[in-house]
Order: sequence, then structure tokens, then C-alpha cells
Amino acid sequence: MVNDNELTFFQRKDIEISFKRYVQDALSAMALGLFASLLIGLIFKTIGEQMINIPGFTEKTWIVSFLILIGTTAMAMMGPAIGVAVAWALKAPPLVLFSCAAVGQMGATFTGFGIEFNGGPAGAFIAVAVGAEFGKMVSKETKVDILVTPAVTLLVGGLMAKLIGPGVGWCMLKLGESIVTATEWQPFVFGIFIAVVVGLVLTAPISSAALCIMMGLTGLAAGAATAGCCAQMVGFAVISFRDNGVGGLVAQGIGTSMIQVSNIVKHPWILLPPTLAGAITGPISTCLLHMTNNAAGAGMGTSGLVGQIMTLTDMGFTGGVFLKILIVQIVLPAILSYIIYEILRKAGKIKDGDMKLDM
Repeated sequence: MVNDNELTFFQRKDIEISFKRYVQDALSAMALGLFASLLIGLIFKTIGEQMINIPGFTEKTWIVSFLILIGTTAMAMMGPAIGVAVAWALKAPPLVLFSCAAVGQMGATFTGFGIEFNGGPAGAFIAVAVGAEFGKMVSKETKVDILVTPAVTLLVGGLMAKLIGPGVGWCMLKLGESIVTATEWQPFVFGIFIAVVVGLVLTAPISSAALCIMMGLTGLAAGAATAGCCAQMVGFAVISFRDNGVGGLVAQGIGTSMIQVSNIVKHPWILLPPTLAGAITGPISTCLLHMTNNAAGAGMGTSGLVGQIMTLTDMGFTGGVFLKILIVQIVLPAILSYIIYEILRKAGKIKDGDMKLDM
């Protein structure tokens, strides 16, 4: 057993500079913060706005105004939500964790020196990641910890929010704009590319939702991303039904396909059916049905049906849009994934039990 004297300073402070800690853990936690503020807020706001179209409801109807108020307030709290979520993932002690609520807001809203552009979600992530680690370094190191720890966390986080956040946020959004423009020029090629890449990011232990929001992915590109994410989630839900039954169908279909990661490592062939399905539904979305989405729904797939709700928000609540969603985001991924799965199963590449989940 290792005692405290034998631990390095970083080990004692639980500071781990690794891909797992910052990308897998912190970025995934950031997605939870986004969902608990921006995404759920946008859903409430959308419901309230759509209720105005129902006879007897107006903007002044209490339930309508209440839902819109909840939604707009939750969306405005994106920065603090990201701050707390990322700090929690970095295993920050209480004073650091609570201070990071303010740091997250700084990172999301501060503009840079000479840059009239705020950091947004990416800026919040950077500011909190750095501020939290410095806060952890000084935590409980002085007799005035209640002053020193939040002060260091806020100062370092605020400095990152001012110096680095806006530049990172600008770069992410410019990357997103480039992808959106490229998809409009080459909808077939980029329909395949975006659907496959974002879909794989969703299934990997990385947050596709956070990535799409940071890039501000919109239009046809966001529609392709949604198609790719839906292919992964619906695909795995269907092809693993033999192993996991209804529980697995629900957990992956409206939860996340990320729970298959350990099985993918052991049996890589199982990743092929939903990925190929996404490569097919992506260009169908961009070229044939011209489906679009917003950044909030682009990387969500069928998780909580957020991808579908945001598609309706972006394209309109019409019967035609509902039909397109049903075809591209649910029916085709299920059918295509199952056909490819059966081919691979008969070829002996996929076997019963390869996708079994511990549920």
C-alpha cells in the first residue's frame, strides 16, 4: 500500500494529464452540462413556442410563458452548467467545484483582447479545465483555504477565459462553418463523411453532442450528423436485440450506443453494420431529402429523442418532416444495419453474445 509521502504532488492532488481524463471524462461530462441547461432549455422553449399554434393558447397563457421562461433561463445557464460538470469530471474538491460555476460563465461569455467574440461552450471548457486543475493544486494547502482556493480558481480560470477561450471558440465555429459550406457544395461526399465521423464519435467515449455544439454545426451538415448518430444508436439497438432484448433496445435506442464500446474493442466487426448504415443514410439526408438540423440536435441522434425534436424545430412541425425523420433516422438505420449484420453473422464475423451488455 502506497502512503501519502510516496505519492507525487500531482498524484496527491488527483491531477492526471491524459486523454482519458480530459477528452473521455471531461468532454463527456460537458455534454451532460449542455444537456441539463442548453438542450433541455431549448426543448422547453420550443414546446412553449409551438403551443401558441394551438387554439386557445397565446404568448400570455401562463403555461406558455412559464415554459418559455424556464427554457430561456436554462439556456442562459449553459456556462455554469458546463463549469460544474467539467469540474466534477476532473474530481475537483467542493470549493473548486463551486467556483467553476462562475468560471464556466466567464469562459462562455468573455470576449478576448481585441477579439469581439465570446468563448461559448469551447471557451467554458478550456477555462474550467485549467482553472479547476490550478484550484486543486492549492486546495487545502493553506490555513485560509476558503479564500485562496476559490481565488486561484477564479483568477486562473478568468485569465484563460479572457486570453484563450475566445480564440478557441472562434476556431471551433470557423471549422463548423467550413464543414457546413463544404457540405452544401458536395452534399454526397460530405454527407457520407460527416455521418460516419460524427456517428463514430457518438459511439466512442467522446461526446458528439459537445463537439457539434462547439462547432456550431447547422444546415445539411447537422442533418447528416444526426443521420449518422441515429444509425449508430438505432443500428446497435436492433442488431443487439438477440443478445440484450427489450432492455438493450431501449438503453441503446433512446440512451446511447456508447455502452457497446467494450464489446467493440473485443469484437470490432460489430461496429460495421451501423457505420455502413450511416454512410448510406447520410447522403440520403443531404442529397435526396435535404434534411437539416441545428447544433443542439446534430450530435444527439435518438438520445431522448432530442435529435428528432431539434430536426422538427429546424425544419418545421409538418407531416412531411415527420415522415422524413421516420425514414432517415429510424426505419432505414434499423433495416440497413440488420441486413449488414445478418450478412456478417452468416459469414461468421459476428457471433451470438458479441454484443451482450451487463444490464
